[in-house]
Amino acid sequence: MTCLRNTNIALTLKAAPFALRAEKASDAVARETLLDACFGENRHARTCQRLRDGRTSAEGLAFSAIADGNLVGTVRLWHVSAGGTRALMLGPLAVDRTSRKLGVGTALMDHALAAATARGHRAVILLGDGPYYARFGFSAERTAAMSLPGPFERERLLGLELQAGALDGACGMIVPTGAAAANPARKAPRARAA
Repeated sequence: MTCLRNTNIALTLKAAPFALRAEKASDAVARETLLDACFGENRHARTCQRLRDGRTSAEGLAFSAIADGNLVGTVRLWHVSAGGTRALMLGPLAVDRTSRKLGVGTALMDHALAAATARGHRAVILLGDGPYYARFGFSAERTAAMSLPGPFERERLLGLELQAGALDGACGMIVPTGAAAANPARKAPRARAA
């Protein structure tokens, strides 16, 4: 009888198209440049950005994808409260246009959700494309009674329970609860006087 063996194969950087790692402080400029390229320089005016402004990402939950020494993908998670229910807000997820179709976004999502689960977090919320995020288990069903402090498209507010029942009864405004950043890498533009 032949016995199948599960062998872990270590890929070298030359064999793998990209590598994932914890975000480093030295990634800040490349991350901000990538986010501007993916979402436009007006991204600082968006509702979800307001939840992140002046905050640090959740400890151990900011990741970078690196290819040939360059940052080609990023994802971060942030502490929030949905009407008193503690959760994480995921975003933004961004992949450099030259690295799309390589699985960078999927790998970042899988890695981030596994890390959040391992750290004992119970739920993740995001504002994004339903069909894309549905494959990770996100749906608008769990966020129907939640709102954001600004304009948003209801069908794009999605939730995922990392532990069953984590979002039961969650309702109300989603607000930031994470630690304030000591020195934000980039400040949001000031509102112009009318």
